[in-house]
Amino acid sequence: MHILFVSQFFAPEQPDLRGLPFARELQKQGHQVQVLTGFPNYPGGKIYPGYKIRFFQREFMDGVEVLRVPLYPSHDQSAIKRIFNYLSFAFSAAIIGLFVVKRADVQYVYQPPATVSIPALILKLFRRIPIAYDIQDLWPDTLKATGMVKSDFIIRLVDLACKFCYKYFDHIIVLSKGFKEKISQRGVEVDRITIINNWSNDIVEDSSLPEVPTYIGKFKDKFSILFAGNIGKAQALESVLDAASLLQEHNKIHFFIVGDGVEVLHLKLYTEKKKLKNVTFLPRVSTEAIGPILKAADALLVHLKNDPLFEITIPSKIQAYLKTGKPIIAAVKGDAAEIIIQAKAGVICKPELPEELAQAVLKLYKMDKNSLDEMGNNGKKYYETNLSIESGTLKMLEVFNQIINKKNNYPKTTPNKNY
Repeated sequence: MHILFVSQFFAPEQPDLRGLPFARELQKQGHQVQVLTGFPNYPGGKIYPGYKIRFFQREFMDGVEVLRVPLYPSHDQSAIKRIFNYLSFAFSAAIIGLFVVKRADVQYVYQPPATVSIPALILKLFRRIPIAYDIQDLWPDTLKATGMVKSDFIIRLVDLACKFCYKYFDHIIVLSKGFKEKISQRGVEVDRITIINNWSNDIVEDSSLPEVPTYIGKFKDKFSILFAGNIGKAQALESVLDAASLLQEHNKIHFFIVGDGVEVLHLKLYTEKKKLKNVTFLPRVSTEAIGPILKAADALLVHLKNDPLFEITIPSKIQAYLKTGKPIIAAVKGDAAEIIIQAKAGVICKPELPEELAQAVLKLYKMDKNSLDEMGNNGKKYYETNLSIESGTLKMLEVFNQIINKKNNYPKTTPNKNY
């Protein structure tokens, strides 16, 4: 099978969840993959070292062909700049992609942002490549929940545009039951929607990497609560700092926040304002270095804004946390909380309630080591059974074959068993 992978974000950008690891796994299972993406600039909004924006660039990453097209690099809090970032990639990929992509049996299209639907539909129209559309970020709900767009008119306009695009996608992939319900309510037939949970990238546990020892040393002699990942409005980490303020009398409890994003500066200033001595910010690290850091922590934290959208969202860090085998503190609701409960991998509390989060931290803090280890092991077993990249890729390929068989047999009703 020839698969065209369309995504604005791709390695070396992080987190590279359904990016290079997924492309490698598809090739490992005997399929050919070509990637159409932009020049790497997420999450800092600056082009990565070793890259320079050009009209077109072709490279090979671990044997995967990657085609890069120009975009306007930005990831700050300016809605105008972010929209320009999204649209610049969308139109570059649509126009240049028509001439540079190879023949393909199916497009795998990764959202966010929703503007990636523009090149996908153009390629379907002119190159006749059907679309498997993977919705990781529900628009316009995300735009409204994060405050990126405040205009009700624009929100309604984006909603109409998304509904229009859904009609022309051959199949839609979502990450949770809640997402499936939302998409079906917007006019998509249930049999065109498939739930495929996210997986985690490999967790490397090599503590000899140069940037690792400094981090691990900071965790010693503390009960370390670690948040790792994007630091934006959706994570609502100001509430975590308020919880840390409530726990200052417990000298052993310390919060470590590892990552980067639009809210970092604000949160650092808020920490200074609150005179918090039990919070440490650490810069974003590579995927290879994060493994030992996660393993060194006593508990791993996930926190989302208290918004109906995030009740049907499953942050990708949950899979990484489960795979690491450490207890999880989940200040989330809905589908994400249900995974932690089913896995018996941690404690749950409501988001944006500092008092509840502080109590959840104290609950773990007071547990003995055997109980904490049991929670971590439960999470690891749950991940291996339900959320691995191998099982997820097989489910993706089932969707791809379903699309291809339907295309090849139209208007027949019997699928082509010999494809």
